[in-house]
Amino acid sequence: MSKNLVIVESPTKSKTIKKFMGSDYKIEASMGHIRDLPKSQLGVDVENYFEPKYITIRGKGELLKTLRKEAKNADKIYLATDPDREGEAISWHLLQALNLEDKKISRITFNEITKEAVKRSIKEARDIDMDLVDAQQARRVLDRIVGYKISSLLWKKIKGGLSAGRVQSVALRIICDREEEIRNFVPEEYWTIDAKLENSKKEKFIAKFYGNTKRKIDLKNEKQVNKILDELKGKKYIVDEIKETERARSPYPPFTTSTLQQEASRVLGITTQKAMMIAQQLYEGVNIKGEGTVGLISYIRTDSVRISDEAWERCKEFVNETYGKEYLPKRRPVYKTKGRAQDAHEAIRPTSVVRTPASIKESLTNDQFKLYKLIWERFVASQMSPAIYHVLSVKISAGDYIFKAAGSQIIFKGFLEVYGNIKEDDMLPELKEKEVLKLNKIMPEQHFTQPPSRYSDAALVKTLEEIGVGRPSTYAPTLSTILARNYVVKEKKLLCPTELGETVNSVMKEYFPNIADMNFTADMEADLDKVEEGELNWKDIIRNFYPDFEKTLESAAEKMEKVELKPEETDVICEKCGRHMVVKFGRYGKFLACPGYPECRNTKPFLEEAGVDCPLCGGKVLIKKTKKGRVYYGCENNPECEFMTWNKPAVIKCPICGSYMLEKGNKVVCANEKCGHVIEKDKKKTSSAKKK
Repeated sequence: MSKNLVIVESPTKSKTIKKFMGSDYKIEASMGHIRDLPKSQLGVDVENYFEPKYITIRGKGELLKTLRKEAKNADKIYLATDPDREGEAISWHLLQALNLEDKKISRITFNEITKEAVKRSIKEARDIDMDLVDAQQARRVLDRIVGYKISSLLWKKIKGGLSAGRVQSVALRIICDREEEIRNFVPEEYWTIDAKLENSKKEKFIAKFYGNTKRKIDLKNEKQVNKILDELKGKKYIVDEIKETERARSPYPPFTTSTLQQEASRVLGITTQKAMMIAQQLYEGVNIKGEGTVGLISYIRTDSVRISDEAWERCKEFVNETYGKEYLPKRRPVYKTKGRAQDAHEAIRPTSVVRTPASIKESLTNDQFKLYKLIWERFVASQMSPAIYHVLSVKISAGDYIFKAAGSQIIFKGFLEVYGNIKEDDMLPELKEKEVLKLNKIMPEQHFTQPPSRYSDAALVKTLEEIGVGRPSTYAPTLSTILARNYVVKEKKLLCPTELGETVNSVMKEYFPNIADMNFTADMEADLDKVEEGELNWKDIIRNFYPDFEKTLESAAEKMEKVELKPEETDVICEKCGRHMVVKFGRYGKFLACPGYPECRNTKPFLEEAGVDCPLCGGKVLIKKTKKGRVYYGCENNPECEFMTWNKPAVIKCPICGSYMLEKGNKVVCANEKCGHVIEKDKKKTSSAKKK
């Protein structure tokens, strides 16, 4: 019989830890939370100082029975849940649910699941930190009160299945405010003038118009540009000034939860939720050939950019041996933690820097390998020397006007050897002061300012972090919730509010301005931090919040009128009853439904048109998805027409062979592989201004 019982959250974590512990230790998993507030009622006694009413989560009865039996037979119990507020709260709930008050209970935490870290945690065992528990209780109770009360009202006034919350309502407001900015945006005209110049060796380069000898000039209209072009006629282009400098480009800090989610979205094209799911697998442990189950990265919910002394020493040794001494910085890099970061844990890093991505690739899934590679490279690069560039800046006079040109060349890669893109050198040709240059071409171009873009997953997470709303563990669930509620949909991977989302946002702004207010929610996060630091009683937060909230709720219930949401009607006719079908939202996104429900229950898939005709039969090309969610393009006349492609067909045909063309990034490529003709997409609108 094992003398010691260790309780963790997940079976994977349990499996990883087992290999580090001897036969005296029994490892069990709680499968996450064991107790929570009830789903069917508020679960908070507002009359009794906001006392929460915790119950055993449905389906956890047998597991709890097993854990009680194991705990009864153990001499000592270690609660080894995650090292954050939620993990501390899970340990406390286990303490309560298992009736362990008369047992010797210890709380252990580790930032990484390695033999050294787990063994060290046993030696550093402590009591449960009730300040951490209370901070989590305050968040849970506050969110339950807000969510339960407002959601009930939304169900009555708008439709069933809706929800509201402190963080999700702010996230929705940010997305809706951006959509309003886009709608109200008025483009402004502006111009640029580029000069294509040539030195004495006939080497060409581009210089950009700056202004005159007195000041920078903003070009706002064609009349102004034509006046300058007239005045430039016949003028000599003379090199006035040459500046040569060296510029250092510093590495990025190692990942926090937020920056990992952002970079995974930007580089790997995966959602924040998927990134965190894969990161959790890497943290809890993966079966590595020759090693067994190993935790590959440190704890994944963190807002800190610092690393341990031990991690730095190991990384320094690895960089020195692998890349050379010149790739080590003169002093250890120290990165500043942003804003209200708690800095409770290290940054996200590999548990062993010598475990390179290539060395374990065959033991990982494709997604695991990509994310591990991203984390490993970012960490190693963060501890390396800056990259050094040689920068050449030139000022060129043409009469009273000034043009400027700049070029750079990398002379030492530094951290870019491991992480980041090295752009091709754009060094200027050799020039001399007072040299007269030949003007090949003057190129005026008209532009218009563009509206702000919609938020991507990464951009929204970054914004939430910057304004101090939510914590590392809340970003992915928040995004998942507003998508699941159909408040927001993704269009070309960007977040766009639906009519329902804008309706809910309008209601929240009008009747619950505090909840939808970014500053209010951020200040509440600061109060939760004070609870964690032992400076504030958690129930005082609720007591200060609830009276005003209750009045606001009563006022909203009285004044808010019932909102009628009309579904979007389409030109698709229901073949069963002849009505125009409408767009509805389901578990898997949009679909078409007959408005005659329940008399007519006809439904169809919602197929979006790609805006081009099928190159084989002339039918409409539709945007479709495979069962695994991958987007492809197919003809509406399928299966009679077999046209299908993974890339969007272009409107134009190949000018060389006449075949259809496909859009690939910034290029349009001929689908005929034997032809392979490529056209660069024209991003600029050329004006009718005078050209030389």
